[in-house]
Amino acid sequence: MTDILIVDDEPKICEFVKAYLEKEGYNTQIAYDGNSALDYFDKNSYNLVILDRMIPDISGEEICKYIRQKSEVPIIMLTAKIEDEDRIDGFNFGCDDYICKPFNVKELVLRVKAILKRSINSEDKEILTFGDYLEINTLSHEVKVKQKEVLLTNTEYKILLRMACNPRRVYTREELLENTIDNNYEKVDRVIDSHMKNLRQKLQIDENIKIIQTVYGVGYKFGL
Repeated sequence: MTDILIVDDEPKICEFVKAYLEKEGYNTQIAYDGNSALDYFDKNSYNLVILDRMIPDISGEEICKYIRQKSEVPIIMLTAKIEDEDRIDGFNFGCDDYICKPFNVKELVLRVKAILKRSINSEDKEILTFGDYLEINTLSHEVKVKQKEVLLTNTEYKILLRMACNPRRVYTREELLENTIDNNYEKVDRVIDSHMKNLRQKLQIDENIKIIQTVYGVGYKFGL
């Protein structure tokens, strides 16, 4: 059973989303405030979180950051804030997708399905393949581009693997520094830019294919 946590202080929205998701076979739990959301998250295991940005007690932003410190579970953020800067902030907090209110619940369900499909397909796979362009062997740490092996450093490999397992997610420099670089002396913001430059040079055979994409004002995302 796929478990989804819905966090929103509007009961009608929660029940509406719950009904549509359960019709698709998902198991759902509702939290109407920040404290309940954190309590549920700490005591249970979820495959995805749908999170309103403005809720009582603890803001959606703080909940998103809290979850990101503990888990890579996909997060879809719901919000009435529709400006570009608000979207950028949402991705900075660690969400995987961003939907503005009012929203079409059928579109939300499709986005849930797409994110869960990518998440499930990338979990516990020995070999991750992306068309006939890129192959990542998670056991041997071998990376091939167009069937030709590419030699990556340990840090470059960890950055690529983390992004490839969550292809729609935008990662900030801070997240990549914290989760992929072990040496404290290397944990300087622009160090990630250097690793990304090297990755691009090693992986870029076709100039029309961008494996590592820059999301200006936020960070980086996987491009295949």
